[in-house]
Amino acid sequence: MSYISSLREVVGNRPIISVGATILVINQKQEVLMQFRSDTLDWGLPGGSMELGETLEEVAARELKEETGLLAEQFELIQVFSGSDGYFKYPNGDETYGVIHLYQAKGVHGALVMEDGESLALEYFSKENLPKKIEKRAQTLLDALGDRCFEREHSF
Repeated sequence: MSYISSLREVVGNRPIISVGATILVINQKQEVLMQFRSDTLDWGLPGGSMELGETLEEVAARELKEETGLLAEQFELIQVFSGSDGYFKYPNGDETYGVIHLYQAKGVHGALVMEDGESLALEYFSKENLPKKIEKRAQTLLDALGDRCFEREHSF
């Protein structure tokens, strides 16, 4: 059982603070990888919550592999988001204030595979062709980065 699931058994749906990593994957065409989420039925970025004892880079690597099948040689920290930017209420009523560590995956390889049931689709999008229904937190991250989000090799 995950740390968050164990915590939820005690606190129910009440708001909690969760720490996690979200991963920005940019392909050679300057497109961003997004996942159509099974829990919220909208588009988001791969990522998830930290388990006890993990580093943030381990979270990024685990979540990228679990949700997309991809591996990365390195993760570059772009920015940390918190406060109201990280607030989310899940369809089941769970509330969370996330401390989101946004990483860019570098040296990405592997084939796109949906392994954990959290994704219904995985697709790359250009900045001109982003999906209409983007999850609030993912939209906040994309808006904060603007055009820089679609640069493959950069330093933030």
